[in-house]
Amino acid sequence: MRFGLILTNQHPPGEAAVAHFNESLEQVRLARDLGFDVVTFGQHFLSDEFQMLQPAIAAARLAAEAGSMRLGITIYLLPLLNPVAVAEETASLDIVTGGRFIFGIGLGYREVEDHAFGLRHGERVDRMLGHLEAIKRLWTGQAVDFDSDYCRLQGVTTALRPIQQPHPPIWVAANNDRAVERAAEIGDSWIINPHATLATIDRQMGLYRAALQRVGKPFPAELPLMREVCVADSREEAFRLARPSLEKKYEAYVAWGQHKALPGDDDITQSFEDLAKDRFIIGDSSGCADELQRCVEAVGANTLIFRVHWPGMSHQTTLCSIRLLAEKVRPRL
Repeated sequence: MRFGLILTNQHPPGEAAVAHFNESLEQVRLARDLGFDVVTFGQHFLSDEFQMLQPAIAAARLAAEAGSMRLGITIYLLPLLNPVAVAEETASLDIVTGGRFIFGIGLGYREVEDHAFGLRHGERVDRMLGHLEAIKRLWTGQAVDFDSDYCRLQGVTTALRPIQQPHPPIWVAANNDRAVERAAEIGDSWIINPHATLATIDRQMGLYRAALQRVGKPFPAELPLMREVCVADSREEAFRLARPSLEKKYEAYVAWGQHKALPGDDDITQSFEDLAKDRFIIGDSSGCADELQRCVEAVGANTLIFRVHWPGMSHQTTLCSIRLLAEKVRPRL
């Protein structure tokens, strides 16, 4: 069982970005010293609700603090990005991390990002598939032909290759049912999102297994599951600490349109009390361990990636949650 963190690097506008990044450095050092296995970073553009660093820059700096932990970007918004830039950037990150880089990809869902990068309606899937194929060929030294109105390649290659061969693990983020099947078809693993209820994930796991069987692929050796987690001395204290920032984070998700990417029967527009049920893991160490064990047994995940900080949460609360996860929760699993 592997434990990891996703660092959102998201903070309220106007606050000192340098101070907050120094807090991220401290969180990574603590996770390293406590024996965590993975640190990951997400990606968005044009967020006016939160300040958010671009993940490759943050990952390259934090690699110096990570020790033997793996570092991943989960996810790159692949349809928006030039495949040559991504191929060389990720190969560089695999070298910087000593072959410990994880390549996470997803479609995205925000129209403001699509418009900024010239992505037209209905193009997301085709662009992601085309970009992924070009990146994999560049990673492995094969000649690439790619012709679009934003990138033209004719038999090109690059000498810059990742350390991991044939390439870093490809984790595919997926929310709706068809995307889950696609994750089985194109990726090395499905990185399970933190937004859906466990009931939804359990149902979708059947779709994922069936899709793997159709394409003749084994169940992945590593299955990562992301969850929103706050651990404190009591359930009441954990809810008191988590609610202000976590509630605001999900209000932003709804404003961005994240709820439209989930299956229709999984509603994140509810009140916080209803939203938390079967979705967030908030409580004391014993209760959180029990909930995580339930997740593991339901879906077969063996890499648990926790988001323990949301914009506005205090740094000390975040550090306390990380420590309790390592010292009190992990031994119970």
